[in-house]
Amino acid sequence: MVGSTAQYWTDIIQPLQKGGAYLPPAGCGGSTTSALQAAYELFSCFSGNETSAIQTLDQGGLTDANLPGVSYYGPGGPYAFLDPQFAALYAWRSIGTASYNALQVNLRRHISHSLQFDFNYTYSRSIDISSDANRISAEGGLGSQVINAWDPNALKGVSDFDTPHQFNANWVWEMPFGKGRLIAGDSHGALEALIGGWQLTGLARWTSGFPVGVTNGSQWPTNWQLSGFATQIAPVTTNGAVKNPDGRVNIFGNASAAAAALGSYQADFPGQVGARNTLRGNGFAGLDLGLGKRWKMPWKESHTLQFRWEVFNALNLTRFDVSTLNLSITNASTFGDYSGLLTNPRTMQFALRYEF
Repeated sequence: MVGSTAQYWTDIIQPLQKGGAYLPPAGCGGSTTSALQAAYELFSCFSGNETSAIQTLDQGGLTDANLPGVSYYGPGGPYAFLDPQFAALYAWRSIGTASYNALQVNLRRHISHSLQFDFNYTYSRSIDISSDANRISAEGGLGSQVINAWDPNALKGVSDFDTPHQFNANWVWEMPFGKGRLIAGDSHGALEALIGGWQLTGLARWTSGFPVGVTNGSQWPTNWQLSGFATQIAPVTTNGAVKNPDGRVNIFGNASAAAAALGSYQADFPGQVGARNTLRGNGFAGLDLGLGKRWKMPWKESHTLQFRWEVFNALNLTRFDVSTLNLSITNASTFGDYSGLLTNPRTMQFALRYEF
């Protein structure tokens, strides 16, 4: 339907020469003497990628179907819309807003009866308009850069690092065996060397899932350099990380679930930026353990030999990294698939230390 702003294209596109007719690029429609119709056919040809339509008007224009060598641009000729010197132009501006609120609970036991530990829990919420510009490249990260410069708050949402629940714990337990301990407290000699001086340490961490959003992929409806997030049109359910029979790990589940999730999004219209960080993937989880033993040297008690065995990610837990997700709506074949981990495989190290 022709709206009240239709006159814009009649005013903005150069008028036809005598006997001429506008001809959009091949495959984008036929010739017409109407600037409005020509613009409609051009932008329809680049549906979901409307910034390319502007690029076409700037760089090649609308050719003339009847007059060879004649092209029509915006007012003033080529590059009427975008500056020819830049493919992209980034800027810093002090308009960022962010808020963080949290409940923090700490439980601490100082060394007593050979045991000490710290436990803390954080329930939090972090909201901002952009999170990752200071730690990523222009085209990297999770896409939290401002997409529409005229509406910088459009992508306000939970921060890229937002994890509502976090648990952390660490402990040191000197085992109650050997000389001066609860069990076999009067041991000495070979028995003391065997059972005394053992220590168990640990460090544990668990967080809820990190946020992430679905992107327009290889489409640039609003900002040529940054595709932006897609528009969600139906409810979507994530399942953390589900391993499929073909070995792929998907945030939505099996192939049918991934296809249904893809159908819940559409490309933005020009000016839209979609919705940021509306999904949750894996969080972090890890348990590191250490087992040590100390022997006092018989020739001098101030000399000791210490043995340590340390295991990192002792449970060999697997957590997938949301920044490696394929959430591009233009890549349906692997939509929702992970390609990288937050965690490292279980590793261990041994140490022998003489102290004097």
